Amino acid sequence: MYQETVGVVHTRVSMETVPPFRLAPYFRTRPWGFQDLNPWYNYKAEGEPIGEVWLTGEMCTADTGSLQGMSLAEITRQHRTTLLGPSLAGQDFPLLIKLLFPKEKLSVQVHPDDALAQHYGEPRGKTECWYALDAKPGSRVALGVKPGVTLDQVSHAVEDKSLESLLDMLPVDKGDMVFVDAGTVHAIWPGLVILETQQTSDLTYRLYDYGSSRELHLEKSFAAMRVHTRAGKVPPKTVDGHSVLIDERYFRIERWPIRMGTAPSLVTPVRVVQMLFVVEGQVKISGLTPDGKPFEPFTVERNQMAIVPASTARWSLATDGPAEIIRIVPAGE
Repeated sequence: MYQETVGVVHTRVSMETVPPFRLAPYFRTRPWGFQDLNPWYNYKAEGEPIGEVWLTGEMCTADTGSLQGMSLAEITRQHRTTLLGPSLAGQDFPLLIKLLFPKEKLSVQVHPDDALAQHYGEPRGKTECWYALDAKPGSRVALGVKPGVTLDQVSHAVEDKSLESLLDMLPVDKGDMVFVDAGTVHAIWPGLVILETQQTSDLTYRLYDYGSSRELHLEKSFAAMRVHTRAGKVPPKTVDGHSVLIDERYFRIERWPIRMGTAPSLVTPVRVVQMLFVVEGQVKISGLTPDGKPFEPFTVERNQMAIVPASTARWSLATDGPAEIIRIVPAGE
């Protein structure tokens, strides 16, 4: 039998009916990905391999309730305040969340901060973080350059195709959280499955690609790159029965182990949109819309994403056994 935890929220937002909903994943081809995503998804690529599964991309569609078939971009445009909350009402959907499945090394990249992105006419930069859902023994990422390395050395290493030797390698185990500050030179190696949370931006400047023919973005890469950043592993903090994995300027990410209704704080009201990713188990979400009417209950299974709008009047989360949820909340609460 499902055991429930329940929360109530009172907000001064539009009374539009925007119930919580589940988002269908969107599979993105990448040359460094896999043809078969089992056991994570029952999905086999027919052409190019799949490297990324977008969980909150603008093209992802609701596949439950009254919003079924609408894209996240369309839902956000039509119900911005109700969905995101008053403090985020002027924005796009604030966070892009993905699963990454690297079979090969990713290119060495760097992302701009907000100021540089806006200098180039873009709305925002790209600060992100990586949560290791799985890691084979010896897994690692490149995060920044080695101490003492200069921009001139990086430039010469790009030219003679030896940049890999200057990268600072970071071992990664299952359950690690890695903060990737804007301006950090970085790359992901094979052996990992990563839950990536980032500002809603697809700005990536490719600095180095191991001699492949793909385009590099050297001028922008060097404009964005910083040899010293705050990037690195973030230790979890235990708070009221759950773990805060990271709490940064753009996002807060929490890990909630659920044991048959023992996490009532999970449904405590917040003033912004919530994203719930199921790591293990299965949950059922039900409750009331802003106008006090019940919305259609729905289940969220492993590796699926649910969205709880800021205006949700009352909602409950039920499990029929142990489960684990990652809750992601944007800045602006």
